[in-house]
Amino acid sequence: MKLLIVEDEPKTREYLSKGLTESGFIIDAIENGITGLHMASTEEYDLIILDVMLPDINGWEIAKHLRTIGKNTPILMLTALGNVEHRVKGLELGADDYLVKPFDFSELLARVRTLLRRGNNTIQKTQFSIANLHIDLIKRRVTRANEKINLTSKEFALLEFFVLHQGEVLSRSLIASKVWDMNFDSDTNVIDVAIKRLRSKVDQNYEPKLIHTIRGMGYLLEIPENE
Repeated sequence: MKLLIVEDEPKTREYLSKGLTESGFIIDAIENGITGLHMASTEEYDLIILDVMLPDINGWEIAKHLRTIGKNTPILMLTALGNVEHRVKGLELGADDYLVKPFDFSELLARVRTLLRRGNNTIQKTQFSIANLHIDLIKRRVTRANEKINLTSKEFALLEFFVLHQGEVLSRSLIASKVWDMNFDSDTNVIDVAIKRLRSKVDQNYEPKLIHTIRGMGYLLEIPENE
């Protein structure tokens, strides 16, 4: 799915772009309201993340204009203005949800996925069961044989990537690109170390084993055929 971020603060824009890219979205990130309004008006997006306090044209005006011209793309507004009046104003002008800064990325991701499910005819699956492994992408919760497994943010992103590509052989370079947003360096073992740590949590003490090494090709998550 393709998302548009309109955010003038560089660190926040980079933080959102990186996190959402790692979560599997295609991202266009714009730093000003005029360009953001043009992109939102002329391109097709599944969701728009829109900062209120932009230097040229504010997010409220952008949301109002988009609704006036008939654009019904879901809008998640971001702002440091947390009082009720500002939240109500944003919603009345056409925003679908409102998130006050500072926020946890996990909350933003949950709201993004909720809006996408609500705004699209095709329901995005957010819960998966593979053998006795269960993953909830919204709550970011993982259990194996009914036991909760605590993962770091990067470990969860790695497991999510495996789950969304269940049955596919994933090369180290692809994993590096999609989960770490970096080019794979054959001299580094960061991918292998990360997968070893993930295996120790989700596979080591459980049956059947789900994460498999395909020699010379990469890694694969699937239930063994004899299970």
